[in-house]
Amino acid sequence: MLISQYLSQMRADETMSDEPWPEDAILYQPYEAEQILLPEQASCLAVKAYLKMCELPFEVRSYANAEFMSPGGRMTKLPFLRANAFIVAEFEPIVKFVEHKSSAIGQWLDDDIKADMRTYVSLAENIFTMAELYISFVNKSVYEEVTAPRNGCVFPWPLNVMQNYAKRRNALRMLKVYQWNDMTIDEVIEKVEKCCETLTFKLEESPQTPFFYSDQPCELDAIAFGHLFAILTTNLPNMALAHTVQKFKQLVAFCQYIDEKYFKTRSLM
Repeated sequence: MLISQYLSQMRADETMSDEPWPEDAILYQPYEAEQILLPEQASCLAVKAYLKMCELPFEVRSYANAEFMSPGGRMTKLPFLRANAFIVAEFEPIVKFVEHKSSAIGQWLDDDIKADMRTYVSLAENIFTMAELYISFVNKSVYEEVTAPRNGCVFPWPLNVMQNYAKRRNALRMLKVYQWNDMTIDEVIEKVEKCCETLTFKLEESPQTPFFYSDQPCELDAIAFGHLFAILTTNLPNMALAHTVQKFKQLVAFCQYIDEKYFKTRSLM
């Protein structure tokens, strides 16, 4: 059985590699202005930044039911990418999909540096996503004033109430799995602050370059930008996460650089 699964995966990988990147690749996400939540916004931004860094064409389409259209994922289930016959959801799987096309950034990294870089990617994705989920679903004012209204806005009553209940239950379950459910807001901020310190130290290792490893971007640049920029530009009743990130001027400057180079659509607060 295991051999059969392995051979099937090999055939799928070969098929994936054989097909060129399509001109009509589509990235699906919720509506930004009315619906999308902070963790989803961060993940979507990270993927957009990565694809732009790879100079790959794609179209963004927003749907109210994008989360339910997604094939699934480890954290937010969003965004998801349709490229020819392939549908892939969330940052890491999309990165791996692009790598099969030989279109990925970071190909110049040797194996040791790549392993180091992916450690930072995992750290940033886990810490920031958990913090975003915490502030969105545990903090009372944020949940009542922002999360619940936005998440439920596309559903009629009483479906909106049911959907908010299910969404919050799933978020709290994930926080429990990662042992964030019993934290205080101060403990969450401490974790975010330490993660920002770690990223700052890494950025300082290449002081003459705009990116984390050299004058070329890699996936760490995309994931860090996605989360940091989303935190900095999302207006919430509790701005503790944004205020924490704002203390790290190098990270703010890094976000401004990425935004100006690849997006040119927003400005930091």
